[in-house]
Amino acid sequence: METASPQTGGWYVDSRCTNCDVARQLAPGLIGEVDGRAEVVRQPRTEAEVRQMHTAAYACHTRSIRHAEHRLDPGLDPFPLALDDTVSLCGHNSPHTAAANSYLLRRPSGTTMMIDTPRWSSALADRYEAASEGPITDVLLTHRDHAAHGRQYADRFGARLWIHEGDLDAAPDADHVLRGTDPVEIAEGVVVHPLPGHTLGSVLYVADDRYCFSGDSFYWSRTTGDLEVADNVVWYSVVELAASLVRTAERLRFEWVLPGHGDRKRLSAPEMGRRLRGLTARTQALEPRPVDFTAMRW
Repeated sequence: METASPQTGGWYVDSRCTNCDVARQLAPGLIGEVDGRAEVVRQPRTEAEVRQMHTAAYACHTRSIRHAEHRLDPGLDPFPLALDDTVSLCGHNSPHTAAANSYLLRRPSGTTMMIDTPRWSSALADRYEAASEGPITDVLLTHRDHAAHGRQYADRFGARLWIHEGDLDAAPDADHVLRGTDPVEIAEGVVVHPLPGHTLGSVLYVADDRYCFSGDSFYWSRTTGDLEVADNVVWYSVVELAASLVRTAERLRFEWVLPGHGDRKRLSAPEMGRRLRGLTARTQALEPRPVDFTAMRW
């Protein structure tokens, strides 16, 4: 491994790393997991790889990805980073949301929705607004763990803040409160599916039968090569999560899984449906377990 440190020069990950996996998603092959934390496993050799390192560094919630000899280049901050022509990754993950990923969703009307929130700053708000090429009308929270900064971004954009009643105490000043367990279309082509389990108020937002913003309800695991639930971090009930998936899985159609934690993945809608049915069956077999952040199958 071509590791580095402040003493040896080059890129390195400092001791504040919480092993959130964000950097490994964005700089695969350069940053890997070593002894339960992120490490630079190879120094970048090309301009494209230098850009990858900056992408990981600007996403890192603890700002732990550093270079021993120079500061980050602001011109290489890629965020918001387009995943396709409809969805962008916000980057600049927040320590107040446990490093959760957040997204911008462009709508055919020319408006944009923000799903969960990056770290807060007025400069970042300006950046997201400029990149949206239209008003950001809604800030959609998937659950309580990701509620930090929701009100700040909603007020800055003049947007509506959404959360489910089960997690309302995390955003008591929300403009729209989702209720019950039935799916609801909250905008043209955007349907919310309540999915209690990870928390009482967890929800999915599904757009255009293509994009599933899953919060912490499920994610793509590179370890298993499949959809997974983080049963090692369930704040409400894994039994309820299984019941929610049973109720919801056959209603869902999507190609992209876009979680708060864990990796993103695009498959055909039929294949994603098959994977979701498999996940539902596996989740039904799970038993409650203590919270253990070290047991994530990234």
